[in-house]
Amino acid sequence: QVQLMESGGGLVQPGGSLRLSCAASGFIFSINNMAWYRQAPGKQRELVATITSRGLANYADSGKGRFSISRDNPKNTVYLQMNSLKPEDTAVYYCKMTIQTGVLRESDYWGQGTQVTVSS
Repeated sequence: QVQLMESGGGLVQPGGSLRLSCAASGFIFSINNMAWYRQAPGKQRELVATITSRGLANYADSGKGRFSISRDNPKNTVYLQMNSLKPEDTAVYYCKMTIQTGVLRESDYWGQGTQVTVSS
């Protein structure tokens, strides 16, 4: 069984930085795309950033120039470095990984979410 464990959330002042981590564990054959999403109160979950197995990253407009996604394949871990944080970045952040657990067996897995609050 595969599990994703997130860490790194917390309370930060506007203009500050946070680094989120998400590590996958369990029986993993390979991990394809990794991604970060977020969901603010009363809003739908939205995509923040994605990174392919080859390291190609893409960002939503909201995070371009401020957020950086990266991955450590041997550690089955994805990171989200967030700089110049704004109050509107306040949300629960979720990681998602597309994981192959066997021949022709691939599924999306989600982390439990980590709260990021940007406030003075």
